[in-house]
Amino acid sequence: MPPRWLATLQQAHRCFQCRLWLLLCASVLLATQALAGERALDTSRMDNRPVSLTEYFAVLEDPGKALGVQDVQRPGVASRFTGGTASGESLNISYTASAIWLRLHLQNTSAAPLVRMLEIANPLLAELTLYQPVDGRGYQALETGYALPFAARPHASRFFVLPIALPAHADQALYLRVATPNAMILPAKLWEPQAFHAHERSDYVFQALYFGAALAIILYNLMLFVALRDTSYLLYVVSAAFSALTVAAFVGVGTEYIWGDRPQITMLATNVSLAIALTAFLLFTRRMLFTAERVPRLDQLLKLFVLVNIAFCGLLVLWFGHFARLFVINYALTAVLLLVTGTVCAFKRERSAYYFMAAFVVVLLALAMLSMRQLGILPTNALTTSGAQIGSALEMLLLSFALADRYNVIRREKEAAQQRLVENLRTSEANLEERVAERTQALQVLNQRLEALSTTDGLTGIANRRQFDKLLANEWLRCTRLAQPLALAMVDIDWFKKYNDCYGHQAGDECLRNFSRILAATVCRSGDMVARYGGEEFVFFAPATDAEGALNMAQKVCEELQAAALPHAFSIFGIVTASIGVAVMVPREGQDPSALIQAADASLYLAKTQGRNRAVLAAMVA
Repeated sequence: MPPRWLATLQQAHRCFQCRLWLLLCASVLLATQALAGERALDTSRMDNRPVSLTEYFAVLEDPGKALGVQDVQRPGVASRFTGGTASGESLNISYTASAIWLRLHLQNTSAAPLVRMLEIANPLLAELTLYQPVDGRGYQALETGYALPFAARPHASRFFVLPIALPAHADQALYLRVATPNAMILPAKLWEPQAFHAHERSDYVFQALYFGAALAIILYNLMLFVALRDTSYLLYVVSAAFSALTVAAFVGVGTEYIWGDRPQITMLATNVSLAIALTAFLLFTRRMLFTAERVPRLDQLLKLFVLVNIAFCGLLVLWFGHFARLFVINYALTAVLLLVTGTVCAFKRERSAYYFMAAFVVVLLALAMLSMRQLGILPTNALTTSGAQIGSALEMLLLSFALADRYNVIRREKEAAQQRLVENLRTSEANLEERVAERTQALQVLNQRLEALSTTDGLTGIANRRQFDKLLANEWLRCTRLAQPLALAMVDIDWFKKYNDCYGHQAGDECLRNFSRILAATVCRSGDMVARYGGEEFVFFAPATDAEGALNMAQKVCEELQAAALPHAFSIFGIVTASIGVAVMVPREGQDPSALIQAADASLYLAKTQGRNRAVLAAMVA
């Protein structure tokens, strides 16, 4: 018989073993019950259509991000998984700072191993790890997410694609751990490999068509801006370009083809690009709909949201985690504001508002659906997932119609204006011709008067200095060609200043008029020319006249003036007399009339110094 203490020890040991077995059995039972509460997916029965995994997931939230795959398998933690409550194309958890664990129960009831493709169609997941059991070696981790280089992805795709190998007759529990600062949206599907690759090829064709169309409309409007210098086109180009960048980030094309392995840009691209696009679009809307004049109160709201979206650009860069959820609400409100503005302007019969609503209402609705999807209000499906791209494509098509209508309106207005102009021209043609004839005749009379005024001295009615210079130059050239003499006389009324002082300026003007009549009557041959040179100075020239003939003409002027006997109290002769200087020369090439004028002026000076009331002939000018 063993000692009593040994027997007591053996009995305690047996009790401990019993309790351990009971604990293990309870753990297995709890795990079995947990798995039993989840739907198992038999992958051997899949066809070419994908299977949404939303309803197959059991979900566990890890607020501290401290759990590992061994932790989530422990009975106390495993029992906290909840499943069977989600439906639709995606598991929408919206924004959360926690890590999310997903448990997936897969089976392969066939006798052959299978490979399936797990697609998570959200490129904005920073960390994504798949844990798959390996026979006898625990779980194998397969890591991906935009926080890792693109080359590290198990399958090169814009989304996250993870291959899953299932042995024959497998019954496995797989775990997914997901963490991201962006919206936690998990559109997970399981594909048969060949069906997935065929889907992926057609999907990339769709992406190429969309971004090609976006690039075309951006370049088209940019060329219109360069050609027209209209700021509206530039604002639309900025809005469309950053909208395309937003879509590129949202569908994964940005990370794959544009900015590459830059996690910070991937995190910010969707929201910051959209904030810039909304800012430009709000400014574009104000210009296109003339909101400052048509709807001033809504215009104030538009300006407020411009400032709000500009502020969000900085806030998202500095504190993304704090403001991302608020920005989702902001761009939903911005979309509603734009819709309300377009609707009100349309009711006010603003023509541009019809174009605005037709071209952009689809995009605005798509943005609203996108906001509600990210907030978990709407389910994830083909419409809400591709809504932004579908809306953008429809926007481009509708904008083309709007531009075509705009050009047609301009063309019709131009044709109508031309037609009205033609009709007006035809109606007024007879009156216009008559008025033109009247105006032509009036202009001819006016031109004659102007010509006379420009060449005639207003006081005396004879030629003025301008006309004299012009005709002297012409006569000089003629006499040069014909080698004929040209006579010129400078005439000055004697003591005329004293005459003005004695009799007054009106009497002086009358004296000038009387003298000009006597001079014109005396020098009256055809070709001779008499002019008032300035003040009391007069001048005349006589072509083809020699020195003797010219002197006789000048002396005759003095005689006719004496015969007129115009009284002049301050003259030594008691009447108005004149002094005349005469010069004659035969013009030659290279000479001009100034020499003849200087010679006549010198002779006039001699006539005055010799006692006035006489004519003096200058020596023949060489």
